[in-house]
Amino acid sequence: MSLDEDARWLEWVTKQFESIAGDDKEIDLDEFKTALKVKESFFAERFFALFDSDGSSSISLDELLKALDLLIHGSETDKLRFLFQVYDVDGSGSIDPDELRTVLKSCLRESAISLPEEKLDDLTLALFESADKDNSGSITFEELKAELENFPEVMENLTISAANWLKPPDLDQKKRQTPRYLTRAYWHNNSRKLLFLVMYALLSLLLFIGAMLQNSHGGVWFMVAKGCGQCLNFNCTFVMVLMLRRCLTWLRATWVVRVLPLDQNILLHQIVGYAILCYTVVHTTAHIFNFVQLAEHSEFSLWEYLLTTRPGVGWVKGTASLTGVILQVFICLMVLCSSTFVRRSGHFEVFYWSHLSYVWVWSLLMVHCANFWKWFVVPGLVFLLEKIVGIAVSRMGGLYIVEVNLLPSKVTHLVIKRPQFFHFKPGDYVYINIPVIAKYEWHPFTISSAPEQSDSLWLHVRSMGQWTNRLYEYFRQPESEALSPKRLTTSLRDRRQLLRAQVSQTFGENHRFCNIKCYVDGPYGTPTRQIFASEHAVLIGAGIGITPFASILQSIMYRYRRRKQNCPNCNYSWCENIKDSEMKLRKVDFIWINRDQKSFEWFVSLLTKLEMDQADEEPEGRFLEMHMYMTSALSKNDMKAIGLQMALDLLAKKEKRDSITGLRTRTQPGRPEWGKVFQKVSEEKKGKVHVFYCGSPALAKVIKAQCEQFGFNFYKENF
Repeated sequence: MSLDEDARWLEWVTKQFESIAGDDKEIDLDEFKTALKVKESFFAERFFALFDSDGSSSISLDELLKALDLLIHGSETDKLRFLFQVYDVDGSGSIDPDELRTVLKSCLRESAISLPEEKLDDLTLALFESADKDNSGSITFEELKAELENFPEVMENLTISAANWLKPPDLDQKKRQTPRYLTRAYWHNNSRKLLFLVMYALLSLLLFIGAMLQNSHGGVWFMVAKGCGQCLNFNCTFVMVLMLRRCLTWLRATWVVRVLPLDQNILLHQIVGYAILCYTVVHTTAHIFNFVQLAEHSEFSLWEYLLTTRPGVGWVKGTASLTGVILQVFICLMVLCSSTFVRRSGHFEVFYWSHLSYVWVWSLLMVHCANFWKWFVVPGLVFLLEKIVGIAVSRMGGLYIVEVNLLPSKVTHLVIKRPQFFHFKPGDYVYINIPVIAKYEWHPFTISSAPEQSDSLWLHVRSMGQWTNRLYEYFRQPESEALSPKRLTTSLRDRRQLLRAQVSQTFGENHRFCNIKCYVDGPYGTPTRQIFASEHAVLIGAGIGITPFASILQSIMYRYRRRKQNCPNCNYSWCENIKDSEMKLRKVDFIWINRDQKSFEWFVSLLTKLEMDQADEEPEGRFLEMHMYMTSALSKNDMKAIGLQMALDLLAKKEKRDSITGLRTRTQPGRPEWGKVFQKVSEEKKGKVHVFYCGSPALAKVIKAQCEQFGFNFYKENF
């Protein structure tokens, strides 16, 4: 640190200390726990004891500065000695196995990791036996230092959260020289979308100007209203074209996907929706000003022009004003109920039902505008045909949910008997309707099984809203409670129908067989259909966002097995790395980010099978690499987690299995450092890199920005 930085750090620490210490200008243990933000009192008490150098049961500013100066400015040896003192609970100058076990147990709780007592013993012994070089039965400071030197990534940035909390804000965060939206990489990776938006904007401008010129006789406000009206004719039809899912799914298999941004149809649908709102507001406002001018020179008042049919405005019995007001209300409500806040806050049903008012909007537009039907007739017929086909396909010989698994974090795994002629691609999604949950509601979910799995269809449903919560609770309740006595006594026919719809056999508390009627509409394509056209694919799933990649990974491994070669004279087997028309993939990196340990249980059996398929050696290295991240776990450079992460590494090498997930792949604590992750991918040089992501929108922005820097193609799962 320079003198200026040191002075700023001192000023910041003093300010932080005063805000916590209060009037007595001393920090007690409770205040220290709050400031340190630790879950386990063990670490707070150990750190407090070491900070409190005079043993007064409180920390003064001088004591705090002295301790933090050591942790931030001190040498590696100074920091290691502090760590050793934390582990040496009894102050004997060495660490015995029981002390190490106590520390590791606190580390597990601090990182929100739950392991059996036997596994904790194994972790303790693995670290202790590795560090106790002389087999003396205790670990000295020199032995701990020697052991830590085997983990260079830990030594690079050894600190604790207290030191980070008391670091001043970084003042020299340099802003980008060029805004992201003006960089060459951004334009290269978004060329199709940007070109499409430019063409869309030019077409809207031409329509607006053309309509204004045709109505120049009516004054400025009349011209503006007509210009916006013509744009609304186009947009209110185009917004429907962008949601012709069956047509778009078909187009994904053609050359059109290389020209048009079909993968971003939802984003474009939202943009057009907002454009409709803007055009509607301007159109209405312009007509109001126009009516003000007309009212000054006619027998009708402004309110008669706006809310009655007396002035005769419009081609159907003068109803243009009334239908316009109703349309304004409908469109505003649709946009409001479609906002992210509504959809992501567990109120998907509000969005779903309000969006169905598009039928009324189109009907009113037919009455409101004399020319709208000319724009609507062809797309409307295609839309109607899609709906008829969808209803016919979904209702033709309804399907049955034959098995249900209730997974951690309120995830419902549905196994549906797959129809004979139901064909889909990896990563596709369907709309599902389950009458016993909600008779008229359809909800979209990604298919998590592979197309090669011919007997069943998998869906994994995370409980995040009213419908998904009802689904989970329906299967969570005991079988006897699922039967309603009142409904059973209504009639013998109803009783038989109800019994057929109920669970027929149960396997444990969270697993049961059943025979419940459902309807499926789809499948529909997603951006992940591009995966087999890429050479190096990076699949990133956040939480339940793994579902499309579960299907993709299974399908990849089915194809991978077909390429597997076996030596006739020995047990050696390998996979030929051949690119063909079906799959050009040379390398797949799968990254799964979860908040907690329980979430890994969703697909751990699937991932275990994939690892077993990868057991054989390959000519160009491992075809599929998996990377697991647990965000609740403290990172390796935090003093509260160093011992645990070292023990987990040592035990994983010994058992060839990760203690957290049971996979061979080691679970990494914290969040991925995307710069380093993509740098490694870039250095492998396995061909053009395509990054596929499914998860939270906030993380999508971060990953997309990194992809632009490295020149990777980015695809976000969205439907």
